[in-house]
Amino acid sequence: MKSKILGMALFAITLAVVAYYPHLQAKTIVPDATPNIAIDTGQTPKIDVVFVLDTTGSMGGLIQTAKEKIWAIASTMASAQPTPELRIGLVAYRDRGDAYVTRVVDLSDDLDSVYATLMDFQADGGGDGPEAVNKALYDAVHEMSWSSDGQVYRSIFLVGDAPPHMDYNEVQYADIVAAAAQKGIVVNTIQCGEMAATALPWTQIASLGNGSFFQVEQAGGAVAYSTPYDVEIAELSAKLDETRLYYGSKAERERMDAKMAATEIVVTGSSVESLARRGAFNASEGGRKNMLGEQELVAAVTDGAVKLEDIERDQLPEALKPMAPEEQEAFVQSLAEDRAELKRKIRQLAKDRNEFIASKVAAEGGAEDSLDYQFYEAVKEQAEVAGFEYSDGPAY
Repeated sequence: MKSKILGMALFAITLAVVAYYPHLQAKTIVPDATPNIAIDTGQTPKIDVVFVLDTTGSMGGLIQTAKEKIWAIASTMASAQPTPELRIGLVAYRDRGDAYVTRVVDLSDDLDSVYATLMDFQADGGGDGPEAVNKALYDAVHEMSWSSDGQVYRSIFLVGDAPPHMDYNEVQYADIVAAAAQKGIVVNTIQCGEMAATALPWTQIASLGNGSFFQVEQAGGAVAYSTPYDVEIAELSAKLDETRLYYGSKAERERMDAKMAATEIVVTGSSVESLARRGAFNASEGGRKNMLGEQELVAAVTDGAVKLEDIERDQLPEALKPMAPEEQEAFVQSLAEDRAELKRKIRQLAKDRNEFIASKVAAEGGAEDSLDYQFYEAVKEQAEVAGFEYSDGPAY
């Protein structure tokens, strides 16, 4: 792997970085070799991952790749054993003088809402070479609601093609990465393209952050295939969304109305291939939280968490209010049966889809240099420290 090869030359690279960025000479702090990751098997295992994404003009191809592949990335991370509760956050960055310096989307298990925001990101601005990398990393470490207890793998993936501004009067990456280490956050770097000035600080950040550095082509170099199963999975996924019913207080239902609105944005603005990846994720155990959200009635009744007769009428979903109690029970039971069958079908089609793509990848000689594979290898190695095990390979 490129990261291992570059690691052999780390001493020489570090000297080059210090020469290139003299600010580091008094600031470099090497964290402990093992991140401070808390493990407590009595709590729900969690994975918190923040993507720090350069959204300047040269990053259009990578941003589009991120929009297409986020569900595959989510499936990859959620395939761990034990199955984690997955949260994703975003920090988009450009530079001073652009439309924004950073935009922060906090960690959330509502990936539909995160994705709906990602869809608004467009490549623009930049132009002077270095970008606001330090500010973006600082926000990722200090402005996110990182899980503080339980069994947690915490990670940042910095994705960009240009080096940081080191001439701004701000906290710089050596100190920021040291602060990340104190929080048990691994910092990884993904360089898009081959700019030599970027490879130096990107390698330094990954080394200080106990993370991996890897380099991909400017557009990301992800595995992307259409399959004969995509359309049907997307259609079944839309039907799966329709089995959701939300109950509770007005405020609780309004939050879930916002989630449903985000789902509508995702569904209307995504490619068939992306919707197929989303459907496969939502039908998996790891995608349960995103699919259901909060206060979902069908799952709550099926799981025995609530009884229909115990819910006040004004807290019921609108669809159930005109029904007699017996009709309510039958309606919820019918939705539960439909949901189970839809998930079964999607999982089978997703298996067929995976096998189709695996055969394509094998026929082309493998995908070891792809973004998908390198991301998987980094997560597999780092999450092991937090008690997670991966064995299925990357999701495509």
